[in-house]
Amino acid sequence: MSLAARTLEAAGIPTVVMGCAKDIVEYVGVARFLFSDFPLGNPAGKPHDTASQTATLELALRVLDGAPGARTTVQNPIRWNADGLWKLDYSNIDQLSKEEIQRRREEFDRGKDVAKARLAEDMKKKGAGE
Repeated sequence: MSLAARTLEAAGIPTVVMGCAKDIVEYVGVARFLFSDFPLGNPAGKPHDTASQTATLELALRVLDGAPGARTTVQNPIRWNADGLWKLDYSNIDQLSKEEIQRRREEFDRGKDVAKARLAEDMKKKGAGE
């Protein structure tokens, strides 16, 4: 997204990137960045929380309209939770039991099997269509 935003900016189209990976987005160097200190995949606010989503969108539009200069980063004031302990748990394998790790591995493997089967079916259809 950051690279797409840079390309749009180069074409004269203003952008604001909403994201949770501050180091990556700032490294790429977008013009305007609204950083939400949330787990990855949640840059637009908390899931199922329309108030946080609306507030985040409104802030992003204010950043788009009024950024003081290039490479502006604004921190979303909304917090994922009060204590920030989600950062200790998020994607931390040390917090999972051996059983949970095995369950997740099996779930991941099932997903890979589904993807492989779909790819094989698509390839078969493509071959039949030629």
